[in-house]
Amino acid sequence: MHKDSDGYWVVECPSLKGCISQGKTKEEALSNIKEAIAGYIAALEEDGLPIPKDNFEAFLMVL
Repeated sequence: MHKDSDGYWVVECPSLKGCISQGKTKEEALSNIKEAIAGYIAALEEDGLPIPKDNFEAFLMVL
């Protein structure tokens, strides 16, 4: 997750190529990516395509 040049938070799901979202706040960006992931998976299922295996490790660090 990072801020873009316009000040929006950008977040992506590396396991789902091209699944990227953004929001004015971190919370909004996370909410939006959850919706994007659900839509992405629904589209794969609708098209009869396999859902990619998660091959990334993530760690949450609170500063």
